[in-house]
Amino acid sequence: MISFRPTDEEISFTQVAKNIAKARVRPLARNCEENREVDQSLINELAELGFLSLELPEDWEGLELPMITQVQLEQALSYGDLGIVQGLPGAGDIASLIRLLPESQVLIADKARLTNKGTTAFVDMVNTEEPWNSQLTIHENDDGYYIKGSSQPVRLAANAEYVAVAAKDSQGKSVILWLNDSNDWLVEQGDYRLGLLAAGIGRFSFNRVELPRSRVLAEGKSADELLQKVLTRTRILHAAKEVGLMEAALDYATEYTAERKAFGREIAKFQGVSFRIASMAMETRVAQHLVREAAVKADEQNELAEGLALRALNRAHRSVRYVTDSAVQLLGGHGFVQEFPAEKWMRDAQAQVSLYGREKDLLAHRGAQLIAGEQEVTVP
Repeated sequence: MISFRPTDEEISFTQVAKNIAKARVRPLARNCEENREVDQSLINELAELGFLSLELPEDWEGLELPMITQVQLEQALSYGDLGIVQGLPGAGDIASLIRLLPESQVLIADKARLTNKGTTAFVDMVNTEEPWNSQLTIHENDDGYYIKGSSQPVRLAANAEYVAVAAKDSQGKSVILWLNDSNDWLVEQGDYRLGLLAAGIGRFSFNRVELPRSRVLAEGKSADELLQKVLTRTRILHAAKEVGLMEAALDYATEYTAERKAFGREIAKFQGVSFRIASMAMETRVAQHLVREAAVKADEQNELAEGLALRALNRAHRSVRYVTDSAVQLLGGHGFVQEFPAEKWMRDAQAQVSLYGREKDLLAHRGAQLIAGEQEVTVP
């Protein structure tokens, strides 16, 4: 049996994160959304406490925390506002890549700026099934590679100083490239999916950018293996953030329905409402369990971790859309009023799912693994 009982240190650190989420993050959510960026004072506060470097290795001035600890902290922070958490500057999704390649000379060349909170975006064109996949192409030449076209929307694009691109080249070989000159790209910003507006979402546009081999992080089988490990970790972390959003929507809807009255009694006591609240609570708890199960296996470097990460993110996607949509419905007309946070949470949930893989794509990926020979087993 796997125990998810947190340590005393985890409890203390998570409580700090939860307190900040309530007292500092959530009150700034609307303002950050309107300004399309995270408040600088909040960034400074979170950076000072180490919340921007949970995944980074110690040699990179990070905390290098276990995955099971990180998911608790990401969940607690996202309880305040997912849009703000996804808009925090720093290594972003590349933190896992740095953690797995701390001695990479390609990355070390930019280490000083990266550890000084330089913002990095990650473009994964290997695992996307979206129709815009064919708009970005990578070709190998004698000196290295060149890249042209547009990416899918990614977070932190608007302020990115560095970009890592994982894609298949024209011959079908996987390659992970490192771009460190902002003159190499343009960013097409827009209200993608109308949510996570403080997260700097945008598409990268490359006009035949030539990259020497000194900018190649990995290629071929090494790139496939590295990307699989990176995505396992990032999928778990994003699923944890979605659980935090679910928890926020559940608590808010529960409080609201317990206080509002109709026909002389609290609407929470009506059967249809109480059933919906119970269903929201079960979805949140199941998603949390799957995330923590995947996190434990990732910390153990267990071969099951990749499949469990896919399962956790798939369920989190499904649950976060259900829970946030239910919160809007339970608030009735107030659910669509901006003075209440439910409508923003629903928009953020939709944007999050769009950025990190639709359920059917995650299921297709997991199915391909099983068909290739991996056997589903019961995790002890």
